[in-house]
Amino acid sequence: MIVAIDGPTASGKGTIAKKVAAHFNLPLLDTGLLYRAVGKTLLDDGGDADNEDDALAACGFDDALLDDDRLRDEDIGSLASRVSVHAAVRKALFERQQNFAYQDGGAVLDGRDIGTMIAPDADVKLFVTASPQVRAQRRHREMIARGRNVSEQQMLDDIKARDERDSGRRAAPLKPAQDAHLLDTTNLAIGDAVQQAIALIQKKLQNQT
Repeated sequence: MIVAIDGPTASGKGTIAKKVAAHFNLPLLDTGLLYRAVGKTLLDDGGDADNEDDALAACGFDDALLDDDRLRDEDIGSLASRVSVHAAVRKALFERQQNFAYQDGGAVLDGRDIGTMIAPDADVKLFVTASPQVRAQRRHREMIARGRNVSEQQMLDDIKARDERDSGRRAAPLKPAQDAHLLDTTNLAIGDAVQQAIALIQKKLQNQT
């Protein structure tokens, strides 16, 4: 079984994906970390995120980088969004993601174009979203808890800019797959959102039998 979970930053999709993977005993890939790894590699190398050649050169990172806690920082997230607009970068990471999705037994993938590009024939597709204001509040709390001194307004501005960039890019823009189930977490506690996601998946699987 392949489960595709897409959505914008701070929508709750990462936590939902982890809980779904654990519930169904499936391996999980947070595909956003791949782009964050490219962003961090680019930063370390002094490259330009808006230059496609520089961004492509940063795609050869070692898998060990995916465990680096620095990847969760906001500046790396912004770089990830910038490098993800390059078609060459998305192509370089495409096979890596597909191999994970189509492994024996299936998988859960969390990203922005899983249901539309990486695994368009996934058994279940979820598109998780929330209002920009609520997402900014969530990300602000997360950053403060990690000791990062950022303002909530800064988070909101960054989220809006990232949404515009992700949705407006020509290569695999952020959008729900036509057959995706929409899960709006704006007014949901994370536990309730996880329960709804699992229920949607179970219902979809029952309808397929």
